[in-house]
Amino acid sequence: MPVVVVESPAKAKTINKYLGPGYTVLASYGHVRDLPPKDGSVDTEHGFEMKWEVGADSRKHVKAIADALKDDNALILATDPDREGEAISWHLEDALRKRKAIKKDTPVSRVVFNAITKSAVTEAMKNPRQVDAPLVEAYLARRALDYLVGFNLSPVLWRKLPGAKSAGRVQSVCLRLIVEREMEIEAFTPREYWSLKALFATPRGQEYEARLTVLAGKKLDKFDLANATQAELAVQAVTSRALTVKAVEAKPGTRNPSAPFMTSTLQQEASRKFGMGARQCMNAAQRLYEAGYITYMRTDGIDMAPEAVMAARDAIKDRFGEEYLPKSPRMYKNKAKNAQEAHECIRPTEMTRDAGKIKTTDADQRKLYDLIWKRTLACQMAAARLERTTVDIASGDEQVELRATGQVMMFDGFLRVYEEGRDDVSGDDDDRRLPQISQGEPAAFAKSSLRDQFAKASDQDDDVVEGAGGAMTRSDAAVLAANEAVLALQHFTQPPPRYTEATLVKKMEELGIGRPSTYASVLTTIQDREYVRKEQNRLIPEDKGRIVTIFLLNFFRKYVGYEFTANLEEELDEVSAGAANYKDVLDRFWRDFSAAIAETSDLRITEVLDVLDDALAPTLYPPREDGSDPRQCPLCGTGQLHLKTSKTGGFVGCGNYPECRYTRPIGGDSADGGDRVLGEDAGDEISLRSGRFGPYVQRGEATEENKKPPRASLPKGWKPEDMDLEKALTLLSLPREVGEHPEGGMITTNFGRFGPYIHHKAPDEAKGVYANLKDPADVFEVGMNRAVELLAAKRANPGGRGRAAAKALRELGEHPESGGPVNVMEGRYGPYIKWEKVNATLPKGTEPGDVTMEMALELIAAKAAKPGKGRKAAAKKPAARKATAKKAPAKKAAPKKAAAGE
Repeated sequence: MPVVVVESPAKAKTINKYLGPGYTVLASYGHVRDLPPKDGSVDTEHGFEMKWEVGADSRKHVKAIADALKDDNALILATDPDREGEAISWHLEDALRKRKAIKKDTPVSRVVFNAITKSAVTEAMKNPRQVDAPLVEAYLARRALDYLVGFNLSPVLWRKLPGAKSAGRVQSVCLRLIVEREMEIEAFTPREYWSLKALFATPRGQEYEARLTVLAGKKLDKFDLANATQAELAVQAVTSRALTVKAVEAKPGTRNPSAPFMTSTLQQEASRKFGMGARQCMNAAQRLYEAGYITYMRTDGIDMAPEAVMAARDAIKDRFGEEYLPKSPRMYKNKAKNAQEAHECIRPTEMTRDAGKIKTTDADQRKLYDLIWKRTLACQMAAARLERTTVDIASGDEQVELRATGQVMMFDGFLRVYEEGRDDVSGDDDDRRLPQISQGEPAAFAKSSLRDQFAKASDQDDDVVEGAGGAMTRSDAAVLAANEAVLALQHFTQPPPRYTEATLVKKMEELGIGRPSTYASVLTTIQDREYVRKEQNRLIPEDKGRIVTIFLLNFFRKYVGYEFTANLEEELDEVSAGAANYKDVLDRFWRDFSAAIAETSDLRITEVLDVLDDALAPTLYPPREDGSDPRQCPLCGTGQLHLKTSKTGGFVGCGNYPECRYTRPIGGDSADGGDRVLGEDAGDEISLRSGRFGPYVQRGEATEENKKPPRASLPKGWKPEDMDLEKALTLLSLPREVGEHPEGGMITTNFGRFGPYIHHKAPDEAKGVYANLKDPADVFEVGMNRAVELLAAKRANPGGRGRAAAKALRELGEHPESGGPVNVMEGRYGPYIKWEKVNATLPKGTEPGDVTMEMALELIAAKAAKPGKGRKAAAKKPAARKATAKKAPAKKAAPKKAAAGE
């Protein structure tokens, strides 16, 4: 009876059902071996030999497979159909041979299937092959490169840049993209320009908008109306002339559907439409694949199997009618240069099964499946047919011309099902529908005002409306004196937007950096390292990330180069195609890289900081409006500002330390609301400063005698630019005494770590009672009656929300071996797994929605195995322990496949 090995227990369960009792199906639980994190795991002196180690968690799984082979003398490796899956098969076979679990007469074969369906699995079993040696060599090269870069470069960062955590072959290039985009934004200078639009009415009273395109007989370019004066003259030129419809042109057009999903486009669209991160998207896709709902989700391919194309066409015809079906199937050609990842596209395994028919309650899985199903059907549907209309309106002397554009949907085609999202929504008017307009008819101004339309449609909050009577801002709805149907709009050019995970993946794909299987892990790593944070779905570099990037650009520029990284990926693709020797690739890389490492070993931290200080100077010390030295300390006035580092990242500090302790973040600004002296009180300077935890005010300077001068953080909602001496003194006067409590003891208010609070310590209490205040203003305003009431309520219910029953975030089901519900609970210190009396905290960064039963069982088993963590009652019952020992070991979640170190 052959032993079939797959990666996850969920996959094993499904495949076992398809293969029947004639096979033993076991799970490897992800990667079996890895390079131990110590020097010498890749021996650069002896042909890049790698020393692999079976992970502690994998030993029992390898043993289980070895034990099964004692009785079943045949091994079928059925891991995932990509480079990582091929590597796991190789690792398993090699590890089992070293254990002598595979005998000389044991047949070993490799099978792959792109979908976990009965037909795909049974067909794959009929076509076994051997492990693909070139694919394995490409994996070995990547893993060795990641090890050599990470193991050699990360210690350089630790020594030279305190607080830096790691560097990686792909992650550092990805970080560079984000940092350089942020520097572009900071260096951006907006440019003013104006546009003009008018509201016209047809003889039948139907209204339409047009934009000015010709002025003074010349085509109007974007920046031709550079200021309000020119805009006002343009308004007068339009309103003072009689206008007629010069031309009406209608052209038929079509829109074709997008190609089916591959890994990167799926991640991009899930980010655009649902705000899903790359890891969240891939977790949901992995579960859909293992459940047999979709094909394999790590692919560079966009082609679709012929039988899938015909199934999609049948589903379209049945659901929408024959008119939505193109005459011939649509064929999409793979863009991937390497065949190793160019499997079939990501599509449903059953075209007639929509999201309402899949058996899952997980919201992410249902949304993602619906997206995949719609995109797959749409890619085989008929094109949408449009009619695009252009109307030109001109004056008799041809000095002024305006244009109205719009379109009419003649047939919706694939748009009935799906339309691809956009990263940057354009502000054009092409989607607008125009009324019936005839050439030669007068173009009369409408009686309606454009003011209302402007308020709804304007894409900039700071636009200015210009009419014959002057300018008005969007917030100031002044009445236009002469003609409300003609408006001039003020605009400013915008800096490039920060990357989202979707646009970053798209950029990496364009540059040829990384591969589909690595994008999610790379994006996760740079956020876990605290190099980047995500706000409103945008990626923003932290100061630590900036410092690391500038360091690498100055000392290891070649290795964070976009072209170099892309060329290295191409070399690795050649290895996977059998066209290059992986040890030659490693040798060429290591020769130069080891020399670059050696060059930095003798550098002192001060030398490194001087280089980085100069490189960051335009960002750190921008010119001041008064022409003064931008490096001059704004506090002491004599010291020079310099870049410094700490465990939390880089910052700017005064060179007169410790006499002057001025600091500000790298991204801070010393003017207009930044660090500055607010005034003087009782002989002390009162200053506003920036620190690790945000802005704060301080009385006086730190000295050797007074190392911690009085300071107070700005409460939530207080803006640094609004701070003045009076507000600073109010903060520094805290805690505020409200008055004597009726039962004795002073009531005080203040700001603490968790926000504003009120405090009272009765004569018989050791620590007193703290009650939270909702509004920061209450710290300065709350009176005696309200204070006593809040304190009484707190004393009556000291536990607050802590006494409420814990809330189940997700119900995973019954424990498969011991019974009892396994739930994800909402706890005071974060989500956790609960089974009977075992509570297991979720690992940092794990979302409740990502938890599977297998993962939960692994956490429960690990928690129960810790000394002192088991139930005391169980410890007194040896018989119960014996019974438990006979049960199968708790299943563990399959580790995610990711290129470590990337």
